Amino acid sequence: MAQPQGIVGVFDRAADVYDAVGVPWFGPIAAGLVAELDVRPGERVLDIGCGRGAALRPLALATGPGGRAVGIDLAPRMVELTARDLAAFSHVEVVVGDARAPGFAAASFDVVAASLVLFFLPDPVAALDAWSALLVPGGRLGVTTIGSQDERWRRVDELFLPYLPPAMLHGRASGLGGPFGSDRGMEELLAGAGLADVRTVSRTVEAVLRDADHLVEFSWSHGQRAMWEVVPPEAHDEIHAQLVALAGSITDASGRLALGGEIRYTLGARPAVA
Repeated sequence: MAQPQGIVGVFDRAADVYDAVGVPWFGPIAAGLVAELDVRPGERVLDIGCGRGAALRPLALATGPGGRAVGIDLAPRMVELTARDLAAFSHVEVVVGDARAPGFAAASFDVVAASLVLFFLPDPVAALDAWSALLVPGGRLGVTTIGSQDERWRRVDELFLPYLPPAMLHGRASGLGGPFGSDRGMEELLAGAGLADVRTVSRTVEAVLRDADHLVEFSWSHGQRAMWEVVPPEAHDEIHAQLVALAGSITDASGRLALGGEIRYTLGARPAVA
């Protein structure tokens, strides 16, 4: 199976700073998912697209040493660093793996989690089918996606839009529209993968920044790095200046600078055997 080297390369290059620049964003999002999945001691859990462990760590804590927690990611540097960070957990394994075909036996896990992953995949329906098959009867699956986008965050994204090639524009639109554009659309995706008791919970999460320079640093540290990398180098200073100016305009009267958004948690369970 061919690997999507473009996005893998982006996350590999971001790995050393991913979720590591002092911005509470991926951690709170993942914590909400783990809470909704209600992981119990002794369960076997799989974190698909584990990144730097925002969900894998709380999953490992929830299942405890009597369970098993596996994280997979297609970016080797992410895997290397997350395995190092979680080396003290004897029941955790972090390996290079493809979200589209995780490579585990059917009915291997009690819980499958994927935080901010599904919209990157070219065939979300096929991915969910594959993930659902990994669950034991009664096992739970949960994914996080972006709900309504905060106007402040949208204004940051719009600075990059003139530079994005058609494929990136299409991918960005696909990740925010179609089934990803509504609770119902997401619930239909999970139900289509054979999951029952499908439900959606939404929470508002904010990324709080120290100042304008922190906003620029944050923008390089996650998936938005892909936008930076298609901007011609000679235009970087201009984008930087525009980001700094934008930061000033969205900082409130108390000096607080934050980007927010609605995070959608969609969850379901594999039907138990009658």
